[in-house]
Amino acid sequence: MNLRIRPGFIQGLLALTALLLFLPAQAHEIRPAIIDLTVQEDETYNLQLRVNLEALMADISPEHSDTDESPNAATYNELRALPPAELSTRFNDFAPTLVRNIDLRADGERLTPNVEGADIPPVGDLDLARDSVIRLSGQIPAGTAQLSWFWAESYGANALRVNGPQGEEIHTVYLQAGDRAESIDITGATQSAGEIFVNYLVIGYEHILPKGLDHILFVVGLFLLSTRLSPLLWQITSFTLAHTVTLALGMLGIVNLSPSIVEPLIALSIVYVAVENIWSKDMTKWRPFVVFGFGLLHGLGFAGVLTEIGLSPSHFVTGLVAFNVGVELGQLSVIALCFLAVGIWFRNKTWYRSYITNPASLVIAVIAAYWVVERTVLA
Repeated sequence: MNLRIRPGFIQGLLALTALLLFLPAQAHEIRPAIIDLTVQEDETYNLQLRVNLEALMADISPEHSDTDESPNAATYNELRALPPAELSTRFNDFAPTLVRNIDLRADGERLTPNVEGADIPPVGDLDLARDSVIRLSGQIPAGTAQLSWFWAESYGANALRVNGPQGEEIHTVYLQAGDRAESIDITGATQSAGEIFVNYLVIGYEHILPKGLDHILFVVGLFLLSTRLSPLLWQITSFTLAHTVTLALGMLGIVNLSPSIVEPLIALSIVYVAVENIWSKDMTKWRPFVVFGFGLLHGLGFAGVLTEIGLSPSHFVTGLVAFNVGVELGQLSVIALCFLAVGIWFRNKTWYRSYITNPASLVIAVIAAYWVVERTVLA
């Protein structure tokens, strides 16, 4: 293949690569909190908050998708290095602030939870966030029919799961930063399948746009191979079928692989697709099968995310389908944006491969190769 390097191409490639390498890495991301609220028969409640405690204490808001971006990064890194006993002592001073920023209401009356303590894991790898569990409890007024939940917008997104005394699910919702969960009926009524579907569809979509940079680059890599629609449809169909299978198997517990294995392999899949874009002028006969294999890996990655957030046991199929539909809509949005950005304007130009496909694929390959190193050697 005759690959010509245009003047200024190397400089532009290096500049763009340097810029993209400073995009947030997953090691320092601020993940949504998991809020488990259990209503007991004796009119008490228990709250368990699975959170990045150090980020809360360091006042790192969700506007920083990477903790290193925050001006409070030094405080966060100091707290992250503290052993559980010392961090627990520091948490005791922070606890009143946490309670003030929680707005739990019973029929409109604000409740003040008591802080029972925090379960903090050992220090471990300092480059990885650790999830601590904060335990709170309190009393619900007799005859309460509805609860509402809100916490400070600066604490970020959270997945709220409300359960009854026997563990039965009452309500599940995913809340963006600043959103409030209203009218949670605790008298026996349950959420509709439609509400569950919308909640998990949003989670799936947002895992691609804007949060799934690795999945975005993979889909862009598929788009870049050819200006014709047919090769793209074959690839997307293969990818969709594959990740649907492993997403379901992963959520059912039939197939489980550690993120330390899945995440580097996902990065390698991006490298492969990008490099093949450069060396192949059109889709080879084996490309859809290769993409299918990579889709199996990405499906396990999706399953890991959905496992973290939690899938409604009583609406398992609805939640699983909705999440997958959200992922698909996210991927289609990425493809639509690619067409709007370059496809419909330049795909028939003779210089399309030289100026768009090859440079963009090289940038994607470099970024993904860095991720491979980051998720293995630097992990």
